[in-house]
Order: sequence, then C-alpha cells, then structure tokens
Amino acid sequence: MSQSPGLADVLRAIPKGDAQEARDTAEALALIQSGADLIRVEPDRPDPHLVSYLAITDGRRLLLVDHRKSGLWLPPGGHVDPGETPLQAARREMLEELGTEADLISEIPVFLTLQRTTAPRPHRDMSLWFLLRGDPDRAYDWDPGEFHSIRWYDLPDLPRDGAEPQLARFVAKMQALGHLTSEAPA
Repeated sequence: MSQSPGLADVLRAIPKGDAQEARDTAEALALIQSGADLIRVEPDRPDPHLVSYLAITDGRRLLLVDHRKSGLWLPPGGHVDPGETPLQAARREMLEELGTEADLISEIPVFLTLQRTTAPRPHRDMSLWFLLRGDPDRAYDWDPGEFHSIRWYDLPDLPRDGAEPQLARFVAKMQALGHLTSEAPA
C-alpha cells in the first residue's frame, strides 16, 4: 500500500466546506479505507493520486501560475512523492517551483478537491490546498520549465476562463473563514 502516513486524520482536520467538498472528502476517506494507492507512479496512475497545492496569499491577492502542461492558471504545487506526506510535498514544491521556503499559515490543508484533469492523459487529482503567506513585492525564482509566467491577482480579477476549475470555490471558502478579503488594506 502506497499512502501518505496519517492521511485520513489530515483529511478529517480540514475545515468543513461546501457540499461538494463534503462529497469529495467522503470519497477520499473511502479510498484510504480501501487501501487504494494514492501516490503517483505514472503520469495518470493511480487514478486518483495526491497533489499538494500552494495557495499563496497576502490576505487579499493570490499568486497563480500559468502552468505549461495543464494550460491553466492555478496555484503552484505538485504530486506527492513516495514516502512523502502532503505537507512535505508542499514544502518541497515551494522550493522547487518558486525558489523559497514555504511560509505556511497552517500545516493542515484548508481545502480538498477531487478534480478530473485535462488531456493529454486525463485522470483525477486528489488535491490538498495549503494556505501560505506570500509577498507581491518579492521576486520569486520561479521555474520556467513548469510555468509560462506567474502573477498576483486581486480577488475580483481572478481568471474565470482558463483557470483551475475549483478556484472560485476555494476563494469563497477562504473568504468565509476570514483568510481572504477583497477589501483594500486600511
């Protein structure tokens, strides 16, 4: 069995969200209970497999990347490797993709999604969204092999077309939890 240690406990600790997140969490917990492998060994296998997203914010803006393979604007992040927890993957991906240490707001993910990816090899990602502090004035050392570009978005200006399909749900949850606001600082 190839799973991240304590994964069921991590999923149960995620703050409660909308009905879709409740369904996704129930399915994820059932997969864990079944002993299904969730660590990627091939680009589209197993289906689903674990991903750690890095939702980087200054409290009113989000950093998104123009991801080369998916063709979408999405949070940086990547697959959980064998022997790694989603938290370890989040820290590793922050270093690999943006060249800096992760400044986590919480070591517990704040959102979970089960999302079908697009071509060339469609599969489902079980994505755990970690919330991190970021600075729009900082020059990140981003990976041009992974991204066309990176950009800070004010919440009202987040892309709707060509973006991670669950981004609006994530923002709504973070606003409800008080982690994000579209208000300008006083």
